[in-house]
Amino acid sequence: MTRQPLTRVGSERLRAELAKLKKHDRPAIIEAIAEARAHGDLKENAEYHAAREQQGFIEGRIQQLEAALSTAQVIDVGKLNAGDKVVFGATVTVADEETGEETTYQVVGDLEADIKEHRIAISSPIARALIGKHEGDVVSVKAPAGDREFEIVSVEYR
Repeated sequence: MTRQPLTRVGSERLRAELAKLKKHDRPAIIEAIAEARAHGDLKENAEYHAAREQQGFIEGRIQQLEAALSTAQVIDVGKLNAGDKVVFGATVTVADEETGEETTYQVVGDLEADIKEHRIAISSPIARALIGKHEGDVVSVKAPAGDREFEIVSVEYR
């Protein structure tokens, strides 16, 4: 069994989601199923089928989170002392060599990745290109739209 890396903050975020699913969402969907059942014939009851489908999604997510959290290797990024080297948990500011546009990413575990929040999975092409590099290095990333080059402007551990 391989242990997936997870930041301490990411672990707390996932535990909060798990608690919400168990304490709020699961009881609410059980109540919705009971209410839909009370409406009569289940074969033609769209509310009942929608509620059962939602219940399946919730139960699946609960199982996924429980499994991931039970095997995760939680890493406290604040205690890492890698200097200006990019390792798991680093918050990295990169500048696009072509446009000069700067973007900041945090390298996190696959389960906590969210590009909208600028958290990239350690298995992503850009994270793989950044790992092991230092401030000032230029990295090449193979993207679907073609190769792109980024300069590492800063590396922080928060």
